[in-house]
Amino acid sequence: MKRLGGLFFVFSLFLMMTTSFAHAQDDDLVDQTIFLTFIPNIQFAPVYAGIANSHFADNGINLDILHGDEPDGVNLVAANELQFGIFGGEQVILARANERPVVYVYEWFQKFPNGIVTPVDSGIETVADLVGRKVGIPGRFGTSYSGLIALLAANDLQESDIELEPIGFNATEVVCVGGVEASMVFINNEPLQIEQRCTDVRVIRVSEFADLVSNGLVTNEMTIAENPELVQAMVNGFDAGLRDVINNPAEAYLLSADFVENLPLDVHLRAALEEAAFEQNEFLATNPDRNAIAASRVAMFDNLKAQFDGETLLQFEVLLASIDLWDAEQLGATDIMSWQITQDTLIFMTFLDEPLPSLEAAFTNEFLLRDNGNP
Repeated sequence: MKRLGGLFFVFSLFLMMTTSFAHAQDDDLVDQTIFLTFIPNIQFAPVYAGIANSHFADNGINLDILHGDEPDGVNLVAANELQFGIFGGEQVILARANERPVVYVYEWFQKFPNGIVTPVDSGIETVADLVGRKVGIPGRFGTSYSGLIALLAANDLQESDIELEPIGFNATEVVCVGGVEASMVFINNEPLQIEQRCTDVRVIRVSEFADLVSNGLVTNEMTIAENPELVQAMVNGFDAGLRDVINNPAEAYLLSADFVENLPLDVHLRAALEEAAFEQNEFLATNPDRNAIAASRVAMFDNLKAQFDGETLLQFEVLLASIDLWDAEQLGATDIMSWQITQDTLIFMTFLDEPLPSLEAAFTNEFLLRDNGNP
């Protein structure tokens, strides 16, 4: 039965890939490029699933991916040279403050992905314990810095209360050699790497103290005004891909291997994930609720941990930790209070001189899918 399940999944995957290829040849599809920061990575699995499972094609889009630095992507979307990108809320606010009319249309990360990591034996258990301690940070820029400032402010502290040490994107190495006592990190990734390499850690999440707007799907005012159907199609495709990943991370990991070079996937792990994906699809056919699906992800990982070591499963664990930041009762929804907190933080940091004339114009929920699958 297990072998048949694996073969069935391979055949299904082949059908999805060939269907996607057929869609891409359809003259009715509109070519679009989405800008993603960083490099190909398992954390972009919703986009990969949306492509591989034909969700973008089913909505009339033949989607390509362009990776690069976030400021460059914001400029391209603001100038309408590209129509879509994945950017943070703070970048949207800063762009609009400089008359670049980008608009946030789908909140992908429902929880802010940054936080403080510290070895369990550091004596740091609360934000107050950071006072006087050496804290690493990539630099005084980006979500790590804004998240730190918001975290400190929520606890009646400021940057001068800690010893801030710029360390680049080297938190794993610096923490492991004791170069800092704590560090700002992306909580879905670096704590796992540190534990894999050197020590157990404690994580203090920014999202537990400040609801900042993180990464989401961004377009521009011109595209919304002149082609709202295209915006809706892009939201539909992304939303469907995100749901696929949340519901079946084993399948999502397998699909992502075609997009992420050197994603760990030897023959044994592939077979185990194929079996897990097949069993998960059978489980999903019973129409489980959100809590049951979340529990099934835990059970899936526990089963894999019994078969593979931590290094082999590290990227799959990163995917699961990312899903915890994405999942919500209403996917994609964003609210004015989060934007207000984000704007206030930027003003406090002096990155923004004054409030936007209309903060509400920076985002919209009008393209979200409701529980019935319709806008």
